[in-house]
Amino acid sequence: MAQDVKAWSCGNYTLTFDRPRIMGVLNVTPDSFSDGGEHFDPEAAIAHGVAMLDAGADIIDVGGESTRPGFRPVDADEEARRVLPVVRALAQRGAIVSIDTRHVEVAKAAVRVGASIVNDVTGFTDPQMVEFVKSSTCGVIIVHAGEVSDQPTHARTAVQLDTTAAAYMAERAREAEEEAAAAKSGRGSKRSRTRLLGTPKLSGGFVQQQLPFTEMPNGSDAGEGAQAAEELVDAVGSASAGEPGSGAVMTDELATVMNRAARQAQAYVSTSQLRRFTLPDSAPIMRRIMGFLSDQARALMRAGVARERICIDPGAGFGKSTNEDIIIQRETAKMASLGYPLLCAVSRKRFVGAVSGVEEAADRDAATFGVCLGAIENGANIVRVHNVAGFAQFLNGFWSVARPQPRRAFVALGSNKGQRLDNIRAARDLIAEIPLTCVSNCSRIYESEPAYEVRQAPFANAVIEIKTELAPTVLLDELLEIENRLGRNRTKSARPNGPRVIDCDLLWMDGETHGGDKLRLPHPKLGERDFVLVPLEDLMHDPARFFRYEGVPVLEPEERIGHVVGELGTL
Repeated sequence: MAQDVKAWSCGNYTLTFDRPRIMGVLNVTPDSFSDGGEHFDPEAAIAHGVAMLDAGADIIDVGGESTRPGFRPVDADEEARRVLPVVRALAQRGAIVSIDTRHVEVAKAAVRVGASIVNDVTGFTDPQMVEFVKSSTCGVIIVHAGEVSDQPTHARTAVQLDTTAAAYMAERAREAEEEAAAAKSGRGSKRSRTRLLGTPKLSGGFVQQQLPFTEMPNGSDAGEGAQAAEELVDAVGSASAGEPGSGAVMTDELATVMNRAARQAQAYVSTSQLRRFTLPDSAPIMRRIMGFLSDQARALMRAGVARERICIDPGAGFGKSTNEDIIIQRETAKMASLGYPLLCAVSRKRFVGAVSGVEEAADRDAATFGVCLGAIENGANIVRVHNVAGFAQFLNGFWSVARPQPRRAFVALGSNKGQRLDNIRAARDLIAEIPLTCVSNCSRIYESEPAYEVRQAPFANAVIEIKTELAPTVLLDELLEIENRLGRNRTKSARPNGPRVIDCDLLWMDGETHGGDKLRLPHPKLGERDFVLVPLEDLMHDPARFFRYEGVPVLEPEERIGHVVGELGTL
């Protein structure tokens, strides 16, 4: 599968795709289509970002400008004011942060304060954005945003045509008489002049009326929506021309594309335009999508961006009709075959509502999960969702039965209250009972000096190696429950680094990088703890070298804390 062979380099992080990765959507905007205003306050945005990390998000995608149909462009200064405090706070918690922006100034500032990924909805068509990313090490996401059809969808009105042979012949005879008379008089016929003026003439003498774009029978709601879209386009034109009183209206190209998409979605297509198939031909659509993504990726590589930094996104909903979005999702395997990590960003979008019959965007999560699962099965590596907690639960359930995938992890065990060795052995036995988990190796038990808070009894410490098929956050919940079962005190009276019956720390898991308040992987204090690194020497050759290669700073023995002072026995 595509997930097994790709990796994505994002600054100081490398994401592997032995399992799909979850990107949480964090809109710091007042007008996003499904959650506008909910996280506009920086503190609320930071809290929501941390909550998504703790729920299982691998990446947080922070955006300060809504790009929904009908959006109002935001200048770079305002966008930066919205997103930079949020990016900085999440990066400080160990999160992989993506900045969703089309402004190079915002991208530069966000990377400077900790963002690891630049998600450019305009697909790096701005040469200044290309110049910036080639000089950095951040990951990049190329998004296709634009129309893919040969011609935009127009509203049509059914017209009754007189197609009898007699009417046709009579019409041709009248035309011949008028043209002959015009030739004699030296001037064009009235009918010829009409044709030159562009009024369509139909056989049988009928003239097709030039109806307004939105005119529909029976007072259709779609007609009213399309008329509103037309008026908005007129407003855009007025603003572009500098008409007084036009106000701050959309004036840039992306805004025009997204507005046109909204108008096309509501445009009426006559049932007289019959089709043989339920969807248009996929070939021309995919040629445009894949051609753009491939061309932009090659352009970035020619500019000096390493291939392993590039991810692609077909841009669901950006200037595309529902039919086109469905075709693109069905062709996920073709896009995955390009060899770049592939992002599925369909969460709560209009076409998801169209196929599920759900009108309110915020209610489309279940349908979103279904579309994402189809994309994952066809090779998508990352899914971008609003409801991280729900999708993580959905994905963990699916993955546990569909993809047997044991991964190696290390858990540190420590105790300095009661029967220390018995506590550690009891914790080991309970860990072996965790579902989809086994204990594969154990270090010896060592005695160490207390760390961080020195006025307490010495600790007994060990490290066990496990294999597990659980997601990191799920495994952590199991370890916390074991601590509770063995009597760990979690009341306010317990000192943060004070005496404890048992401590179960998840140190490292193969292929996992995680940030947040609940779990950090690799463990942020792993490289400074002698009472962890010494037991690890029983399980691997040169753990200091191994973890440095994994990007963990490891101190020299004399600089560490909690030094090992003796050996207590075996597990």
